[in-house]
Amino acid sequence: MDLKEQVVLVTGGARGIGKSIAEHFAKKGAQLVIADISPNSAEETAKEISASGVRTLALRLDVSKSEEVTAAFEKIIKEFGRIDVVINNAGITKDGLILRMKEEDWDAVININLKGVFLCSKEAVKFMIKQRYGRIINIASVVAFMGNPGQANYSASKAGIVGFTKTIAKEYAGRGITANAVAPGFIATAMTDALPDNIKQEMLKSIPVGTFGSVSDVSNAVVFLASPDNGYITGQVIHVNGGMYM
Repeated sequence: MDLKEQVVLVTGGARGIGKSIAEHFAKKGAQLVIADISPNSAEETAKEISASGVRTLALRLDVSKSEEVTAAFEKIIKEFGRIDVVINNAGITKDGLILRMKEEDWDAVININLKGVFLCSKEAVKFMIKQRYGRIINIASVVAFMGNPGQANYSASKAGIVGFTKTIAKEYAGRGITANAVAPGFIATAMTDALPDNIKQEMLKSIPVGTFGSVSDVSNAVVFLASPDNGYITGQVIHVNGGMYM
């Protein structure tokens, strides 16, 4: 999967899964745009990746703000001349049971996790249509299919991503643009590392392979879908969950 010289945008790309995705693309020779709500973190990650010899650009971006998204894509096109791959990874959680969930917490999660995917995909498609080529990969979640107590807003946002992905896949398949989603399960991160051992053990019982996934498990699937060789895969959800949902 040679992605040399392709221009790849990763939202929420400064840390965690987003950073792993960006690093994986860099190993394939892609040019990276690291967009994140934290400009310092974006700059730091971009600097680390550029040390491997690939061209990078760091952007401060709130994906829920249409004017910021439009400006970001204009800058990408000005700097690189094209956009080949968009990874909609930016996301937040504001957990709480339905009866206790504040309306602003519902809105915040939907705006970042779902509206952000809409805004970034809409801008990307404008340029990808002209190129007659593009790859859009949206990061969903296993909870989109299973639900999870205390995460009505998060589950709804991720389920919305699945429906959105299938729709844009149908709308733009004839223009050389594919759209797919990756749905991670329990992935080992700083957040899961901080959980008490008894909680971890309970979580592991629901995973047939018996381990948490790694960020590289997710990035492997994303890079696979982004390859120019995979133009016949579109509208699909790749589950990366160790078998906890089949």
